[in-house]
Amino acid sequence: MDWTAHPTAVVDEGSTIGAGTRIWHFSHIMPGCTIGERCNIGQNVVVSPGVVLGNNVKVQNNVSIYTGVECGDDVFLGPSMVFTNVTNPRSAVNRRDQYAKTRVGRGASIGANATIVCGHDIGEFAFIGAGAVVTKTVPAYALVVGNPARQAGWMSEYGHKLKFNASGEAECPESGQLYRLENGQVTRIR
Repeated sequence: MDWTAHPTAVVDEGSTIGAGTRIWHFSHIMPGCTIGERCNIGQNVVVSPGVVLGNNVKVQNNVSIYTGVECGDDVFLGPSMVFTNVTNPRSAVNRRDQYAKTRVGRGASIGANATIVCGHDIGEFAFIGAGAVVTKTVPAYALVVGNPARQAGWMSEYGHKLKFNASGEAECPESGQLYRLENGQVTRIR
């Protein structure tokens, strides 16, 4: 075993866990999920069957990742954020065959206490503000905040708000990476 789990964590048989991954206190890794290499699964986290986490995913304390969620590499899931997997849940109605997919793109960050309503993908390097309620698809590099979440700008891959000039270009103040905003989409050009 080339991953570690705290003695209070429950790791069911039938899950796949990558090298260097750490699973902390009172977390439950259910069968049929796939967790990549070098992930950090915080305290009191639930990872449901069928969930896929890429490499280097950071899951903070008290996060529920339900069936239907797939996260790319380098995703950050903030404390107590939650995904849903049914749009119209009822206790007396079994909808296990109606779980909706939610894909979180590489490098995206989801802030503390945010809620991601199922069936809405989060683009690469998107930044979801703390407490946001995401009810529609979020484009790559977008910054969204509020309830319901609304776009409030664009973010660099290093997590800085981008300020575009008249030519539609912006530079990340930390990395020096250059970005272009064109037709409502951001791409990194250098």
